[in-house]
Amino acid sequence: MSETPWTETSFVALDLEGTGAQDREDEEILEVATVPLAGGLPDMQDAYETLVRPSRPVPRRPWISPGLTDAALRDAPPPASVGPELARRLDGRYLLGHNVGVDWRLLHRHYPGIEIRGLVDTLKLAKRGKTKTRSLAALIDHYALTNHVAELVPDGRPHRALWDTVAAAVLLPALVEEHWPQPPSLAELLAVAAHQGTEQHGRGTDEQQTLL
Repeated sequence: MSETPWTETSFVALDLEGTGAQDREDEEILEVATVPLAGGLPDMQDAYETLVRPSRPVPRRPWISPGLTDAALRDAPPPASVGPELARRLDGRYLLGHNVGVDWRLLHRHYPGIEIRGLVDTLKLAKRGKTKTRSLAALIDHYALTNHVAELVPDGRPHRALWDTVAAAVLLPALVEEHWPQPPSLAELLAVAAHQGTEQHGRGTDEQQTLL
């Protein structure tokens, strides 16, 4: 692994939208998106996005992503139908995301059978950069990537699963380029951007979720 270029590694960007940290162990997934990276760039031809039907009505709370209403979710597939597709796309790969531990903990709680190689966190890497910006949308703007994300997700918006997934996927190369004069190996990237604790089951706090 030590000499493997990071661009030759099986990364999949991931984002989940849920009912919120205040639900703790009862938090439900409302939307999920995955986008694999090919050569370090998002492969939109193999992107996956789906709503997920919750087991109870979703109250209108300011932190629930726009458009995730009971009406929109009523005909979405149930979690059990989504699980096999997620396993097919995620098993054996590194997951990439912004504050990715939050997404992993919720994913692992609902789909404990999914086995990944590790987590790479763009937030952790951004903290080592030159900007004090931390939110995903602000970082995308800082690195002049907003139009690029809009081209890849023309109907998307921040705080929806596919937009946030693609944003993390295009942010990583920008952060890598800023951090290393030459493309790093996988081991070098993991040394500074790996998120520890894939075995944890707890969801992040409300404060953590404001970074998404």
